[in-house]
Amino acid sequence: MDKDVVVFDYGSGNLRSVVRAMERTGARVTLTSDRRAAEDADGLVVPGVGAFAACMQGLRAVRGHEVIGRRLAGGRPVLGICVGMQILFARGVEHGVEAEGCDEWPGVVERLQADVVPHMGWNTVEVPGESVLFEGLRDERFYFVHSYGVRSWDLVTNDRTRAPIVTWAEHGGDRFVAAVENGPLSATQFHPEKSGDAGAALLRNWVGTL
Repeated sequence: MDKDVVVFDYGSGNLRSVVRAMERTGARVTLTSDRRAAEDADGLVVPGVGAFAACMQGLRAVRGHEVIGRRLAGGRPVLGICVGMQILFARGVEHGVEAEGCDEWPGVVERLQADVVPHMGWNTVEVPGESVLFEGLRDERFYFVHSYGVRSWDLVTNDRTRAPIVTWAEHGGDRFVAAVENGPLSATQFHPEKSGDAGAALLRNWVGTL
């Protein structure tokens, strides 16, 4: 696949494993915090681990929220992973601290209402029929590590806008958003880079849309 992909370095961890996973798709991969490179690449990956507020602070420090906004305004693909997905929503609430996100989607990232938290390990997902990310992967399991998630979907659409494709998962009886496909903006709550062959196939599906 002759595509340039930037993995955006804004101080969040888990970057090298994301870079290696993206390289296995056949794309040319660069790890950088350079805004011009991030804006110009065929695809931009926004990873993230840790607390919502800390990730947003790091992203804003390098004006990453502006990079994401400019790319989406031009229809250029962005993929968020784990907290990199969460910060695309309007806000996050952790330990009583509320932080503003990128507000690309309405919604609140909040603590999962399950007996066992964090949600750690392999889990299935509920994939809508029209998904591109999960093409050929509807019965696969993916690797999750998180205590927070988006537990309701509030985006209202009309006959002029196409509804996002929302994939759900369940942990301890609590449902949460596992992935979203919304035009050029896609995201997963799980870690495709840690999800073996299924995760590798999902990343190839994404690169195939660039």
